[in-house]
Amino acid sequence: MDFFVNFFVAAVLAGTPILFGIVGEIINEKAGHLNLGVEGMMSIGAVAGFVVGYWTDNLFFALVAAFVAGMLSALIYAVLTVTFMADQNVTGLTLTVFGIGFSNFVGDFVREKSGSTSLKLPGNILESLGKVEIPVLTDIPVIGKMFFNYNIFVYIGIVVAILAAIYLHKTKAGLNIRAIGENPAAADAAGIPVTKLKYINLMLGGGICAIGGAYCSMIICNGVWVTSCVNGLGWIAVALVIFAMWDPNKAIIAAVVFGGFSVLKYYVPQVIPSSVFDMIPFIMTILVLIITSMRSSKENSQPKSCGVNYFREER
Repeated sequence: MDFFVNFFVAAVLAGTPILFGIVGEIINEKAGHLNLGVEGMMSIGAVAGFVVGYWTDNLFFALVAAFVAGMLSALIYAVLTVTFMADQNVTGLTLTVFGIGFSNFVGDFVREKSGSTSLKLPGNILESLGKVEIPVLTDIPVIGKMFFNYNIFVYIGIVVAILAAIYLHKTKAGLNIRAIGENPAAADAAGIPVTKLKYINLMLGGGICAIGGAYCSMIICNGVWVTSCVNGLGWIAVALVIFAMWDPNKAIIAAVVFGGFSVLKYYVPQVIPSSVFDMIPFIMTILVLIITSMRSSKENSQPKSCGVNYFREER
């Protein structure tokens, strides 16, 4: 039982940054935009959260900085694809390249200016990144350790996923953005402000992705700045949107499952080289893409206008 509990906890921790990426990309795709810049937005969030946390020694300011940085990076994408109608795939890939380069440059620059060989977060913020124990619930045998003994990022991720599901399926604004994703011309004819809602949701999705990047730099790297700390998790998140069937609630399951694959090498006998286990999350991602592409369900499928720019004069 202890083995299973420890593995589950490790899977949740490893899957948390992926969860933020999945939810952020779902919101983007529901708005009709296949944003391949998730890796870049997460990278920008990683450096923004870390640097502000390093300067202020305050976790709240670090999270706000990561979210705002993600929104601003998504704004670049929104201006190019919504206003100037640039190709979404090319713009997303460019955002990823820019985000990774920008993140590495700023992080390394701050480290060099600090006069130290390594850039580490201050003690107070590291303490804030520790496990948050919930009275009574944390003390429950087995269940307490499995569900109520994580850092603040995990709880934020679950809350964000649930709120995103409520937003998309239970609110008027969410229904409007889903209508835009399916048929922006019909939504425009019905009086829905297509351009405005696209901008808002693209930036919202970018901010959520960026918090996942902050998790990578602040939690996965143990509070020490590491270049390219996102390390491909953004690409896995893009693929897992399909596995989650564009549902933020199912994104929680997808993140835990693939988080489990990423930590599997630490819980099995070391008969196979560890490099093989490092490939498993990416291999499973490819398999998910192949299997889900064969599914013909219309209910849980990609929004019809996803990847196609909307030009109002062509209605």
